[in-house]
Amino acid sequence: MNVGMLWLDGDTGKDIGVRIARAADYYRRKYGVSPTTCFIHPSMLSAEVQGLPADLRLRTSKSILRHHIWVGVEERAAV
Repeated sequence: MNVGMLWLDGDTGKDIGVRIARAADYYRRKYGVSPTTCFIHPSMLSAEVQGLPADLRLRTSKSILRHHIWVGVEERAAV
């Protein structure tokens, strides 16, 4: 994913799945398409993520700042 929306979410009292769902919902309303991929910092990943949209692929990356969620649409490989 090269282009996406970076979402700052410092609401650490809520489960990460709820926070990701909130970012994905905002993305969907703003851009008119559902995000397919989400990146978070590995330290934000809990043992079990609940409330995550079923069609959203969750990935971790150390290049994402803590408390940030990067959502967008994954590019398809050219055939």
